Amino acid sequence: MDYVKLGRTGLQVSRLCLGCMSYGAPERGNHPWSMNEADSRPFIKKALELGFNFFDTANVYSDGSSEEVVGRALKDFARREDVVIATKVFNRMRPGPNGAGLSRKAIMTEIDASLRRLGTDHVDLYQIHRFDHATPIEETLEALHDVVKAGKALYIGASSMYAWQFAKALYLADRHGWTRFATMQNYVNLLYREEEREMLPLCREEGIGVIPWSPLARGRLTRDWDEGSARSETDEFGKTLYAATAEADRKVVEAVTKVARARGVPRAQVALAWVLQKPGITAPIVGATKPHHLDDAVAALAVKLSPEEVAELESAYVPHAVTGFK
Repeated sequence: MDYVKLGRTGLQVSRLCLGCMSYGAPERGNHPWSMNEADSRPFIKKALELGFNFFDTANVYSDGSSEEVVGRALKDFARREDVVIATKVFNRMRPGPNGAGLSRKAIMTEIDASLRRLGTDHVDLYQIHRFDHATPIEETLEALHDVVKAGKALYIGASSMYAWQFAKALYLADRHGWTRFATMQNYVNLLYREEEREMLPLCREEGIGVIPWSPLARGRLTRDWDEGSARSETDEFGKTLYAATAEADRKVVEAVTKVARARGVPRAQVALAWVLQKPGITAPIVGATKPHHLDDAVAALAVKLSPEEVAELESAYVPHAVTGFK
């Protein structure tokens, strides 16, 4: 495993982050494909053994049970000081007018709830899961600053939004002397490259650590286009990401297959290697629900694509409508 600094911070994280959305009670929340605690723990344990020290979850995943599963596993398998725990806030956690969003009240309520579920007195990275159009960004930024000053989070991060929104947030934090976003968790993979236009250059310029979600396009880059999975059949959000560009996306998947076959490696390694080689990418967030998923992810660190292979992988791409923000 390789380790890198998280943006301009002094924090060192593994070059790969384990995404924990798949770990949690399937009967809770909106992820019926998630794995229960007994089935999840071996993946967290194996990730630690492979050198992962970076783990990403969210309060909304499986209605909070992902945080519970991850917190208990990390407590059993690792020392708190050796792991970097990231979680998120924004989505609805309970009925009522203050049960979601990024108001001061919501943030202060949800950070304490996340810490209880995770079984820790602080998270290393506290991220806004999406942009809250109903709350002044100044209110959100000051609340997050106070969370950091209270010792409940060491760093703060953002997730998918427009580049202008992120630039405004960085400017306001600097202007008021509030804690600055250290990371951007956005949507980057061979099937969706729109972030290369503005967000990735902005992050490079501002020294922001980039930790992309879904670098394998929810598994679509790892299998034949017409092959489904239990998750793809029930993942309503995932279905919205690719419907309009299916024919072009199919050609990209075919290019991944061609390059992978020529190299004699699984498609997942090629698709992930492409993300890892993008300038400014810090640590792609990889999911794992089968034992070989973690092995393929680590193996991708050693796959160095040639300029010709990159050109082949990118040649079929067509512009996509901006998506991933909901």
